[in-house]
Amino acid sequence: MCGIAGALDPRADRSGESLDRLASAMADALRHRGPDDGGSWVDADAGLAFGHRRLSILDLSSAGHQPMVSASGRWVVTYNGELYNFREIRQALEEAGHRFRGSGDTEVLVAGLDRWGIARTLEAANGMFAMAIWDRETRTLHLARDRLGEKPLYYGWAGRALVFASELKAVRCHPDFAPKLNRAVLGAYLRHNCVPSPHSIYEGIWQLPPGHHLAVTSEQVTSRSLSSEPYWSMAATVAQHRPEHSSGDVLGDVDRLLRDAVTLRMESDVPLGVFLSGGIDSSLVAAVMQASTCDKIKTFTVGFDDPSYDESASAAAVARHLGTDHHELRLEAAQVMAVIPDLPRVYDEPFADSSQIPTLLLSRFTRDHVTVALTGDGGDEVFGGYNRHAWVERIWQRSARVPLGVRRAAGRSLSALPPGVVDACFSGAARALPPRWRVRNPAIKLAKLASVVGAASPEEMYRTLVSHWQDPDPLVLGEVPPVTTVLDDPQAIPDLPSLLERMLYLDTVSYLPDDILTKVDRASMSVGLETRVPLLDHRLVELAWRLPPDVKIRAGTGKWALRELLHRYVPAALVDRPKMGFGLPLGSWLRGPLRPWAEDLLSTLDTAAILDPAPIRSLWAAHLAGRVEASAPLWDVLAFQSWVPGGLGAHRT
Repeated sequence: MCGIAGALDPRADRSGESLDRLASAMADALRHRGPDDGGSWVDADAGLAFGHRRLSILDLSSAGHQPMVSASGRWVVTYNGELYNFREIRQALEEAGHRFRGSGDTEVLVAGLDRWGIARTLEAANGMFAMAIWDRETRTLHLARDRLGEKPLYYGWAGRALVFASELKAVRCHPDFAPKLNRAVLGAYLRHNCVPSPHSIYEGIWQLPPGHHLAVTSEQVTSRSLSSEPYWSMAATVAQHRPEHSSGDVLGDVDRLLRDAVTLRMESDVPLGVFLSGGIDSSLVAAVMQASTCDKIKTFTVGFDDPSYDESASAAAVARHLGTDHHELRLEAAQVMAVIPDLPRVYDEPFADSSQIPTLLLSRFTRDHVTVALTGDGGDEVFGGYNRHAWVERIWQRSARVPLGVRRAAGRSLSALPPGVVDACFSGAARALPPRWRVRNPAIKLAKLASVVGAASPEEMYRTLVSHWQDPDPLVLGEVPPVTTVLDDPQAIPDLPSLLERMLYLDTVSYLPDDILTKVDRASMSVGLETRVPLLDHRLVELAWRLPPDVKIRAGTGKWALRELLHRYVPAALVDRPKMGFGLPLGSWLRGPLRPWAEDLLSTLDTAAILDPAPIRSLWAAHLAGRVEASAPLWDVLAFQSWVPGGLGAHRT
C-alpha cells in the first residue's frame, strides 16, 4: 500500500533535476501513506515525473522499490495497492519463461505488462489498486483504478500540466496548481455528505471512476482532450450476471469464494488483524480468518459509553467465541474533540460521514499493533444489509394505498414530534420487548419514516433516505448549475426488475466508493495502515448478482446468505440483532461538548460567502432546542466550513 503522484507536461521547459524535485515534493506530501520508502522517476524529454511513497507489505527488500521499470525497459509503474492473485499470475509468467528477482506483487505487475500489455493485465488483476503506467515506446501515460474503487486516484490540471495523485494534498504541491472551489458539486456534497465521483471539490480536478482506464498522449495533454473508458463496470456486471442460482447451492458457492477472498488477503510479510464490530460482515470475515490459521488473529473494536452506539460487548463476545487476540478502544467525547481538527487534513476535501471519527481513531489504535487490517465493508451493498433494502418496498406497498396529500400531512405531523419525547417513549416501551424487537435511536428512525411517507414513488423514497439536505442547491450562493449524479439520472441505472436490485446497484456505484471506501482509505492510510476488503473481491460481487433477491433479503431480514454462513462459525444468539451501524452520538455532542466549536465555524458563514447562512442557522437553532435531530445535515456544513481555510486559502472563490 502506497501513495502515488506525478505530472505530465510536454511543453514544460524543465530539467530532469527539476522534474525529480517536483515528483519528490508531490510524493512526500503522501508520506503518511508510505512511510517506509520513497522514489521518483522522470523522462525529461517527455516532461514526465513519477513519484512514489511505499508502505512495505510484501517483499520488504529493495526489490520492491518504486517507481519500477519492467525487465524490457518499456513500462514504468508507480502503483498503490495489492495484487492479491499475484502468485497465480507469477506462476503463469514463469511458465512462459519470465524470471523474477524479488517476491513482491509490483514486479509481477510490470512483468504482466511486458508479456500481455495493459488490457489483459488489468483483466487478470484481482486486487485493489490505483496506478500510473508510462509506456516509453508509445509515450503514453496510463492511469487505472480498481474495479470497486477501494483505492483513490485524482487527476486534472495544474496550469498546463496534467497531474495525478492518490490524494489532493499532493496535487496542491504542484507549483502551477491554483485551487478554485467547484461550487457546482457543493449541492451534491450537501445532499450525500461526500463529493461524488467523478468530481472533486476543485475545478479542473476529477476522480478516476472505479474500474476505469485513462490513456493520455502528449498531444491530448496539449489539447486537453481526456476520456477514460471502463475495463470493468457494475452496469455490465448486473447485465451479464442475472439470477441463476437456487438457494440450495448458493451457500456453498458464497462460502468457497469468500474463504478464497479472505485467504488471498491474509498474504502479508507484516503483522495483520481485522476490524471487528460484532456485526454480520466483520464477524464473518474474522471467523473465516481465524479458521484459516492456527495462530490467534488480532481483532480490533471501538466502544462508546452511550449504549445506543456501543457494539463493543457484541464484538467481545464474538472474539471470545472465535478465540482471537482481542483489543478494544473506548471512546469519550474528549477524544473525539481532539481529533476533529485533523479531519480536513486527513480527508483533503469536504467529507461528512461522521463515522469518519471512530474510523480514524480505530485506525490509529490498530496501527499500534499491526500494519494490515481486513474489514467487513461491502457486505451491505453487495448482499443487501441496509434497513432501506428491506423496508422501502414494504413501506411503499402499504403507504401507496393512502392518498398522497394524507401521507404528506402525516409526515409533517411525525416530523413535528420532538426527538427527546420520541426517544423517551420508545425507551419506556423497550423494557417490555425482547432485545431483537427494540429500536435503537428511535427518533432518528422516526424522522426518516416521516421524510419518506410522502414520497410519490419508491425511487423518491430511496433518494430521500440517502439525502441529508433534501433541497441543497439553493444553499449554494451564486448562479452555478448543479452537477448531475447517477442518483439524478434514471438513464444511468440499468434496467433491473426489482427495486431492491436498483437500490443495491446505486449503493454500489455511489455510496460505497464515494463514502464508505473513501472514509476507510483516508482514515487508515493517514497512519500507514493498509485495509483490505474481502467482501469486495470482484468475483464475489459478480456471484452476488447471480443470486435471486430472496438470498439477500428473506422474511424482512438482510444478508440472508452471509448470516447463514456466519452461523456455521458463531451461534446465532451472538450476532442476530438489529443493525446498528458505525456511528457516534453526534446529535447530543453538538448540543453539548462540540457546541462551541460548531458555533465558531457557523460564525464564519457570512465571511466565507459560499453558503446561505439563514437556513443553516435556523436548522442549528431548531437542533439546539431539541425540536429536530439534524446532526447529519449540520455536520455536512461544519465539515465544509472547517475545510475551507486550508483547502482554499488565499485562492478562496
